[in-house]
Amino acid sequence: MRSAQINRKTNETDIRLTLYLDGTGKSNIQSGVGFLDHMLTLFARHGRFDLDLVCDGDIYVDDHHSVEDIGIALGQAFEQALGDKRGITRYGSFILPMDESLILTAVDISGRAHLNYDLHIPTQKVGTFDTELTEEFFLGFVRNANMTLHLKQLEGKNSHHIIEGTFKSVARTLKQAVAIEERFKDEIPSTKGVL
Repeated sequence: MRSAQINRKTNETDIRLTLYLDGTGKSNIQSGVGFLDHMLTLFARHGRFDLDLVCDGDIYVDDHHSVEDIGIALGQAFEQALGDKRGITRYGSFILPMDESLILTAVDISGRAHLNYDLHIPTQKVGTFDTELTEEFFLGFVRNANMTLHLKQLEGKNSHHIIEGTFKSVARTLKQAVAIEERFKDEIPSTKGVL
């Protein structure tokens, strides 16, 4: 089973994360940031990833360090679990409706980190969550997973729906991209022979 364990400790956060790419969508998330717990639970379920996460962070300051560092740790887990990326589909895309919101995501597990972030979240907060941290999470994720990720909001005015739709759509997109193509399971999906 393709899996990873990440332990990341800084002066601001202490993160323990376990990821199984070929899971059933089970999760146990304790980030200290309630809204992020909900988003990562949805992410695991829709991607069919098994994800356990505990983060002890300096949320008495704010949520920034925890959210960014969890993105970093999750990206490292994907990179580690994928290994040499032999047999993966590599590409994925999904358009997800979330009530009035419509989110398009596309990924290339290319070995090159790039985030195209085209979300227009109308409020600064969803509950106590700073909505600007959505971009920080995905930046940390793609830089450490070494993948190209495009996020585009096609419709939407409800901040919660935009963010939730994005996490669900990214999960569905990654589920496609990390899937093993059985006929090509011994090949690296690149003419270079490496990703």
